Parts: sequence; C-alpha cells; structure tokens
Amino acid sequence: MSHNSQAFLPTNAGLPPSYETIKEEYGVTELGEPNNSAVVRTTVINMPREVSVPDHVVWSLFNTLFFNACCLGFIAYAYSVKARDQKIAGDLEAARQYGSKAKCYNILAAMWTLVPPLLLLGLVVTGALHLSRLAKDSAAFFSAKFDEEDYN
Repeated sequence: MSHNSQAFLPTNAGLPPSYETIKEEYGVTELGEPNNSAVVRTTVINMPREVSVPDHVVWSLFNTLFFNACCLGFIAYAYSVKARDQKIAGDLEAARQYGSKAKCYNILAAMWTLVPPLLLLGLVVTGALHLSRLAKDSAAFFSAKFDEEDYN
C-alpha cells in the first residue's frame, strides 16, 4: 500500500480559470457590437424550460381530508399520486392525463360536498321567509276578523 501525499492546489494557481465554449449544447447566439467605440460583446444563452404538469396533490389531499363525499377525494388523491409518479418517471403525457382526472374528481368532490348544504340553507331561508309572511298575513286576517266581530 502506497502512502503518497498529493497536493490539492490547482496547477494554475494565481491564473484565472479557463472557460469552455458551450455553443453546441445550449444554442448560444452572439449579439453584434454597439455603435460606440468600446468593444462590448453580449452572449445570450437559450436554456430549455422544464414543462410543468400539474398533479393537484395538495388539492386532492385537502379534498380527501375535508370534502370526501362518496370517496371522491380519495380517488382524486390516488390519481394525483399516479400523476406525480408518471411525472417523475418522465412520461409527461400520462402525467397530464392522470392530473386531468385528478382535477375532475377534485371538482366533483368539492361540488358534491358544498352544493347540497348550500341548497338546503337556501331552502331553509326561503321557507322561513315564507312562514314569516304567512304568519304576518294570518295575524292581520285574524285581527281584522276579531275587529269585525266586535262591531256586530
């Protein structure tokens, strides 16, 4: 076994690092010189953007915990997890499809949980208003009836 000591100092100590040209990898375009006498060159690097595929995991988890009507929140969560798995695997089209299904189930879970209580509340309020109007009308009717009997 050899115990050679190695120096970890760079061989070009004191000199600026040499940079490689990366034109072939990222599509570099060089802009021309400006009109003034100073020479200034600008380089623009066009980096490819990552495609964002929504998987709706947070929304699905919220629906699973709070709006789980007919287990729709759980189904949405399952599709969200599948979408995230496909996105990590690199299959963006399958991730888009699973994400779309998760979104649909999230909307259904929210609507099936929120709409019936709101309809019930609307029916109770309109029923109460109708009953109060009936009570007011009947009170006016009976008071007029009693006033009429007093005169006879």
